[in-house]
Amino acid sequence: MSVRLYVGNLPRTFDAQELEALFTSVGEGVRFKAVNDRETGGCRGFGFANVDDRKTAEAVIEQLNGREFGGNSLRIEISERRETKGTAGPGERRASPTPAASRRPVDKVVHADNVDSEAPDPRWGGELAKLKALLANQKVGV
Repeated sequence: MSVRLYVGNLPRTFDAQELEALFTSVGEGVRFKAVNDRETGGCRGFGFANVDDRKTAEAVIEQLNGREFGGNSLRIEISERRETKGTAGPGERRASPTPAASRRPVDKVVHADNVDSEAPDPRWGGELAKLKALLANQKVGV
């Protein structure tokens, strides 16, 4: 079972091979991936390491947590899965307040290849169908 580790407090610019060598000095089977900024492409100061087994993960934490790397003191800990509850920090996506299963299905036509000039606007097709059903169900005495 692989273990995912959070590796924080990385310098903005560092040699990835040097960091890989640091991990392999502790044990084999450690794969690291830095999290890069979308706009600049530079490291955001943290990343994640996947370790093949729990024993090696604990050794990595014990030997490298707090160790100086590139002028910064590394912070290494077991990564916990983030659970979103509608609160997201800057740059994070918010979870939908209503689960997708409880949403009502909506009949929407986004694109039609053959457009009929006599047909109603497809954006209102669902609403028109509801209106027609309501009118058909009305019984008015004349």
